[in-house]
Amino acid sequence: MSNNQQVLGTEPVGKLLLKYSLPAIIGMMVNGLYNVVDRIFIGNMPGVGPLAITGLGVTMPIMTIIMAFGMLIGIGTATNISIKLGQGQKEEAEKFLGNSITLSIIVGLTLMIVGLIFGNQILQLFGASEGSLQYAKAYINVILLGCVCNLIGFVFNSTIRGDGNPKLSATIMVVGCGLNIILDALFIFVLNFGIKGAALATIISQCVTAVWGSTYYTKGKSNLKLRKSNLKLNKSLVFTIAAIGSAPFAMQLAASCVQVISNNALRTYGGDLAIGAMATINSIIMMVGMPIVGISQGAQPIIGFNYGCKKYDRVEETLKLATITATIGLTVGWLIVQLYPEPIVSMFNSDAKLVSISVDGIRKYLSMMPLIGISMIGSNYIQSIGNAKQSMFLSLLRQVILLVPMMLILPRFFGLNGVWFSQPVADVISCIVTYIIVRKEVKSHKIEDTDAKNVA
Repeated sequence: MSNNQQVLGTEPVGKLLLKYSLPAIIGMMVNGLYNVVDRIFIGNMPGVGPLAITGLGVTMPIMTIIMAFGMLIGIGTATNISIKLGQGQKEEAEKFLGNSITLSIIVGLTLMIVGLIFGNQILQLFGASEGSLQYAKAYINVILLGCVCNLIGFVFNSTIRGDGNPKLSATIMVVGCGLNIILDALFIFVLNFGIKGAALATIISQCVTAVWGSTYYTKGKSNLKLRKSNLKLNKSLVFTIAAIGSAPFAMQLAASCVQVISNNALRTYGGDLAIGAMATINSIIMMVGMPIVGISQGAQPIIGFNYGCKKYDRVEETLKLATITATIGLTVGWLIVQLYPEPIVSMFNSDAKLVSISVDGIRKYLSMMPLIGISMIGSNYIQSIGNAKQSMFLSLLRQVILLVPMMLILPRFFGLNGVWFSQPVADVISCIVTYIIVRKEVKSHKIEDTDAKNVA
């Protein structure tokens, strides 16, 4: 076991959480910027901005599905690697790494083929109108070509942190995002590629991050090595990756379903511009929420390793510190969004009507945002200790069990406001349920720890 892994069980938890979360936050912010930067550039395209960003909003469920598979493989692999390293089983950890790459290639190619063949039907199902379909199709067809690199890049971003090198993970993501911004400006405003240029910039940047990640495991100073023999799929390893990764996968897949339902409700009660407004709102949610995802991912190897070592006091300390930090961060983000929504929204588009709809929507949609930290960190905690069933339930609770019915019922009575208020209602209930489940789990570990000490 390397020194990078040993410190997970010995170094002060606060210092560890900062060490692992800060790079993860940067990485997630950068990952979010891939989409947000595209939306800013596309929304400000002369003459077509409002309709183009609506077309981009229609593609969001597909983008979320791609990310869902990235999280299924990436987080499922990273969690298992952390637990295996905590148990001193380095060879098993390397097998998980190799299998994750093969899975990424197979899944990426499958998504690309299905998306390209059935693109029109899928986009229309997801809320595209005659006016927005051309923009949606032009963007997503290019994105689909980069599916494999997208998934591999996400997997490496997750596993490099678990390998004990969170700084490199963040560096790779920052460089990729910087390249995306430069290429966006070049392709859209200099070479006049339009919305296709934004997509092309994204997939080129993702390919760069994927290649960089692969060189770390083949030629770099990594603790784990990417070996050819481990690329052959092992059924039990694949099932184990899927079992742990199924919770964040379900959460993202659920988010995609909600986006489809939301797009259709928005088009019914607010027209194309309402879909464009939600695309803007989701971009802002991404930038506020990604740091919290970063904290969750930073806490994951600490919780997983110490749980594997049965150091439950450190597991609980990490949970508490991560939850407090996430709640503070979300509260600050909530205050900024509530006090200054118009300047924030205007970055994405200057159309007066679109800005007005977006400002009204964001204040209502994010009204319970400070509570989300308990749900997110709690679900991540259950996932990190390998409790796949409960983690799946908690992930589905907020985005499916609660939010989908709200999206279907509330707009019938309150119109567009019903869409905006569906999320805060789901947030309150999921926060309460998550707290109860996590508290019960923590108490069970305390009892086990006490029993072990009494036996000793």
